[in-house]
Amino acid sequence: MRWNLRMKAAEQGIWKSTEMRRRLADAGLEISAGKMSALWTGSPTSIRLDDLDVLCDVLGCAPSELLIREPDKVAARRPQREEPSAAAASGAPIPRLGRNRTKPPV
Repeated sequence: MRWNLRMKAAEQGIWKSTEMRRRLADAGLEISAGKMSALWTGSPTSIRLDDLDVLCDVLGCAPSELLIREPDKVAARRPQREEPSAAAASGAPIPRLGRNRTKPPV
């Protein structure tokens, strides 16, 4: 996920984190300077849904505009798998998972 807070804030004419923090306070969300700095400068590892709701209200956007999916990064994290025919050709045993496992040798 890409955190898009600064771009959405800029679209609303908010260029500084202190201005964003003031608008959030006006909407009923008191955020510490440290937490606001973290939200403004980087990608949060977590965010409360109530806080996200207020952010979206202040910015006039949907959560999907603040949290942008990055499917390419997700795909890059998947482990690479060999094709079953390539594994068989190399002589490597093909693992069988679940109920169709072979029985151990006697």
